Amino acid sequence: MSLIPVDSTAIRAVGYDGYTLVVVFHNSCRYDHPGVPPSVYYGLMRASSMGRYYNQNIRGRY
Repeated sequence: MSLIPVDSTAIRAVGYDGYTLVVVFHNSCRYDHPGVPPSVYYGLMRASSMGRYYNQNIRGRY
């Protein structure tokens, strides 16, 4: 899976293969989240604050 650099103060890069979401933070921590639906991925990519969206919609859920 290729990672896409993103413009976020918290997140460095994001990858998605239709099932697993990979999030790499600026502190180099990488988290793999299996079972993420496309709507959540697209929501993350469109969010005005990716860090906030991640914390509210992904962290601890997948």
